[in-house]
Amino acid sequence: MSRKRRQYSGEFKAKVALAALKGEQSTSEIAAHFEIHPTMVSQWKRELLDNATGVFESKSSGKTAQKTQEEIDTLYREIGKLTVERDFLSRGLGR
Repeated sequence: MSRKRRQYSGEFKAKVALAALKGEQSTSEIAAHFEIHPTMVSQWKRELLDNATGVFESKSSGKTAQKTQEEIDTLYREIGKLTVERDFLSRGLGR
């Protein structure tokens, strides 16, 4: 009988990674406390450190994401317009 993989929430992962960053306990102690494998503790700690800058950049990126979405919408409208023109012109040539 196979065992299903456990899925952990982002909140749980953050709690484990912060405990590892504090350095008050060893990786093995943290893993035993949270009942997970020590490799996961190290992996989540590394992931937190790698993505920590994104926490402070997200405030200004909201406006950037909205601007990018507006540009995408404009480009899709232009593509639609050009497609209609192409179809109209191809019918005129008898294709």
